[in-house]
Amino acid sequence: MSGGKQVLLAEPQSLCAGVRRAIAIIDLALEQHGAPIYVRKEIVHNHYVVREFERRGVRFVDSEQEVPEGAVCVFSAHGVSPQVRQNADARGLDVLDATCPLVAKVHQEARRFARDGRTLLLVRHADHEEVEGTYGHAPDQTVIVETVADAEALDLPPDAPVAYLTQTTLSVDETRDIIAVLTRRFTDLRGPATDDICYASQNRQDGIRAIVDRCDLVLVVGSTNSSNSIRMVEVARRAGGRAELVPDVTHFDPAWLAGVVTVGVSAGASAPEILVDQLLGRLAELGYADTSVERVATEDIVFSPPTRLTGVADVP
Repeated sequence: MSGGKQVLLAEPQSLCAGVRRAIAIIDLALEQHGAPIYVRKEIVHNHYVVREFERRGVRFVDSEQEVPEGAVCVFSAHGVSPQVRQNADARGLDVLDATCPLVAKVHQEARRFARDGRTLLLVRHADHEEVEGTYGHAPDQTVIVETVADAEALDLPPDAPVAYLTQTTLSVDETRDIIAVLTRRFTDLRGPATDDICYASQNRQDGIRAIVDRCDLVLVVGSTNSSNSIRMVEVARRAGGRAELVPDVTHFDPAWLAGVVTVGVSAGASAPEILVDQLLGRLAELGYADTSVERVATEDIVFSPPTRLTGVADVP
């Protein structure tokens, strides 16, 4: 590439509406109830966010069974199964539900397809917390599909009544290939009314596609357990670009910049803006101070915290 060293920042990037809502729920819970409050699993998949809340007295636990009876317990943005809700009720927990509304929509679809007597084909990556919650809404009727090979190998007759749902943070390309196989194989296939891949994941993947051909290196800010951030790196590499995941600036290796003129930067939907700013600051120190923005979409969606915390009705 020609010209001086530069950064091409893909927009939108960083926190989505669902993550902002989840973080706001904990902020309000701390304000109204004080520490400690308990959160089942990580509130969102970002180590910086989790550490900051731990510093303020939030205790993250693997199971609702670890929460003292009657204590405040927040369900993470990834959602939970009905069994988890029943366990929390049995312990008398004061539950605050931070499930992303888009994940809640998938849960609703799972229940609807199960009531219709369909086998649910759940397209996912292994062991993701979001999928554990979705699976729990119809465990006896759900089959996990992780790859195109899985879709080809399904032991179901062509006329079986089936429906597919997808993890919200997958790559558009991945799900398109799998859904194409399901469409070819099954004559009575139903799917969600709208794409289950969330708008924020899709926008961030589209942003990567928009810049990758003009970049010598793409850096995606996001934690190693953030599915949507990992998918962004994969999108860049699938398009032929060099790409690295950067959990925070301390994980950035200046050696990556050898021979690089243009650096692309974006961030996953669970990575806070401060981490992007720190990376841009480090790049500026290394001579990449000229930053331009490539915007593929404008995000104006807001998901409000529960009314019990704000006194204001939820915004759909």
